[in-house]
Amino acid sequence: MPLVDPVTMSSSAIVKGAVAQSASTTKATSGSQGTDSTTTTAGASSSLATLRPVHIKQTPAAQTVRHALPAALTALYLLRFDALVADPVPVMRNALPVVAALQMTYALLCLPAAGEPASKSNRKPRPGEKKKGGDIGSSTIITALLASVLTFVATPFLYFAMVLFGAPFLTHGSHTFLCAAHLALLTLFPLFYVHGVDTAAWAAIGGFRAPLDETFGGLVGGLVGAWLGAVPIPLDWDREWQKWPVTILCGVYGGYLLGRVLGGTLFWGKRF
Repeated sequence: MPLVDPVTMSSSAIVKGAVAQSASTTKATSGSQGTDSTTTTAGASSSLATLRPVHIKQTPAAQTVRHALPAALTALYLLRFDALVADPVPVMRNALPVVAALQMTYALLCLPAAGEPASKSNRKPRPGEKKKGGDIGSSTIITALLASVLTFVATPFLYFAMVLFGAPFLTHGSHTFLCAAHLALLTLFPLFYVHGVDTAAWAAIGGFRAPLDETFGGLVGGLVGAWLGAVPIPLDWDREWQKWPVTILCGVYGGYLLGRVLGGTLFWGKRF
């Protein structure tokens, strides 16, 4: 009969028990981390899935302004094009208040303000019901003012982005900054008015995963237009309109208007 050492058996049992307990704890921790990761991924997917395209208000005033704004911006640009080529800085500076007023009117009359229930802004008036969509409350005006402040804050970032993409840094500083201001006012102001500072919405917009509508389509079109507008500058055509930043501004306005119209009609609700 083999001899059995009780001390050895006890030590072995203790070691096996500790190993089993450690394995169990590791498995439980791994399972918990996997669950947390799955929950985080599901939360991000849920936030992305709940982001809906922006509906334009159905009031007569909203529909009128919606279709009149592209014509007004196009007319403004074409009427001032010769002066823009001759001296870009004063023309861009003087046009900023006009563009700001047009964008402010468009946001107040056509777009739902950040935090406004979609059902309230999108509900069509019933027959015989008094239309209240054209009324501008103090909350929407405050939202528009905050959107203006955020747009102003974002302008220097667009300026440095233009410099990184090849804009003159030591010269033409005012040219580039005013061009960035026009880009921010056209593309970012409507998005700030609609989404405020919602991090989930801006994460989707920054990742180009948001559904297309007039606001997001205008951003995409404006950025693409600004990029394409740089193409004629280095060409040796020796034309006056090739100087910085005339073609960039032309691309910004043309791209914004095209992206806004396509995003609100043909590609509404679609994603990249």
